[in-house]
Amino acid sequence: MTAADFLRPLAVATLALTVLYGCASSTTPSAGVDINAPVEPGYYRVQAGDTLFRIARRWGQSVSTLVKWNNLADASQIEVGQVLRVVPPTAAASSTPPRAPVLRPTPKEPVAAPAQAGIRLAMPVSGGKLGNFNTTTNGVDIAGAVGTPILAAAPGKVVYAGSGIRQYGNMLIIKHNKDYLTVYAHNSKLLARDGQTISTGQTIAEMGSHGGKPLLHFELRYRGKPIDPSAYFQ
Repeated sequence: MTAADFLRPLAVATLALTVLYGCASSTTPSAGVDINAPVEPGYYRVQAGDTLFRIARRWGQSVSTLVKWNNLADASQIEVGQVLRVVPPTAAASSTPPRAPVLRPTPKEPVAAPAQAGIRLAMPVSGGKLGNFNTTTNGVDIAGAVGTPILAAAPGKVVYAGSGIRQYGNMLIIKHNKDYLTVYAHNSKLLARDGQTISTGQTIAEMGSHGGKPLLHFELRYRGKPIDPSAYFQ
């Protein structure tokens, strides 16, 4: 086994965690760091409220690419004032950084999702019974039979398809808009691929099991924070 083979599962898990949790930056810069100091073309200085996922999307790169270019040991930790390469080395010399985005103040308290605002959900298991929201597992379990079709709860784009996080098994993550994403875990088979555009009700997977029980673990996340999805179903 090569070093690359050994590290690949870790990179996949890191990517999945990045999508789920956002990889928030620290709120204060390191001592002596001027966050307004200019940087060389092809680089970007991390600002308060930035996440690696957002920086990657802003510059048209993938999270894994930024991790590689910047030799990041932990993709979930970036610091305000930290300088990151965001353009390939061969293109950096001729690149012109885009205009700096307008940064909104980072709220001190978590932002609560307004009930039924921004997204409406369809049941991901036809005829399934929604379990109670569990703050420990961050979602709800929907019972069924192994092989039952799993349906997309809302239209969007698959941003992760794989099994990089053990506690989620075979998992799909669909991003619906800038605020909301849904998670479908413990599938026996994935039928959607990373980057695929999905419509509501489209079959994306087949139900698997967890703890000896056939079920789908379903999560709704608002700006990376798990919330109770029950009020969002049509």
